[in-house]
Amino acid sequence: MSDAATTTPAVTVENLSKVFKAGLGKKAFVAVHDLSLQVQPGEVYGLIGPNGSGKSTTMKAILGLLAPTRGKTTIFGQSSTEVSSRCEVGFLPENPYFYKHLNGLETLLFYGRLCSMSGKALKDRARELLALTDLEDAATRRVSGYSKGMLQRLGLAQALLNRPRLVVLDEPTAGVDPSGSRKIRDLVLGFKEQGITVLVTSHLLEQMQEVCDRVGIMAHGKMMREGRVDELIAVENQTELLLSDASPELLAQITQLVEKNGTAKLISSGHPRTTLERLFLEATEEAPKSVNTPAK
Repeated sequence: MSDAATTTPAVTVENLSKVFKAGLGKKAFVAVHDLSLQVQPGEVYGLIGPNGSGKSTTMKAILGLLAPTRGKTTIFGQSSTEVSSRCEVGFLPENPYFYKHLNGLETLLFYGRLCSMSGKALKDRARELLALTDLEDAATRRVSGYSKGMLQRLGLAQALLNRPRLVVLDEPTAGVDPSGSRKIRDLVLGFKEQGITVLVTSHLLEQMQEVCDRVGIMAHGKMMREGRVDELIAVENQTELLLSDASPELLAQITQLVEKNGTAKLISSGHPRTTLERLFLEATEEAPKSVNTPAK
């Protein structure tokens, strides 16, 4: 790969605006207003914000599914209006649709043929992705019997069929239980290790914090804040100390030192907390595989 290929942004959005016209006598709706951003090759970039903030509209403009009212978007230097710009892109919509009468393997074979893949190479790639997304045991099960999390993982497998350089995910964990959500996030982190660029939209902040290198925070169609996750969430004028096995005497000494300092303030003290999600995952992973024991 040339130096130019490695330095060209994976995604560029320049002064993007999208206005949806309303019916007679109604005011037009501005979904995105003068938005600019860049996604660098190999990074995980998250667009976050409440529902209706313009995340999905921005993503659809990047993919060439919506024509911008103003501004432009590019993928690896090519205009999103060119079909060839999407040759190295994998896409998972928020609610992927699959033919219910097909099984998981047949679904991937179908989409692979749409990508001009065929023969043994396609079958091997399909089985490889079923294993990657933990769907091997469901390969011959009809998609109509898949859970929401399984459907999302099948969507991820479909998005990876043509070995894309960029994967675009629209709310990939929406409606998925914590265990399935964790699997999807692990897959996203795996993409990063492979050098695949990921653009992901979500309104679930904790999930984005775990996987993203940089995030853009949108509201009312505008970019409100943007930067590296660790920099955005840091509280600059506070320092956190985590101690293990600290005696009451040691804690009292630390408190006295802070009070003597005169400028520093002890904001709070106590035991650190886990999250309800992490507690749920730990509890369910520790549970035995089966609770059906024979009666004595």
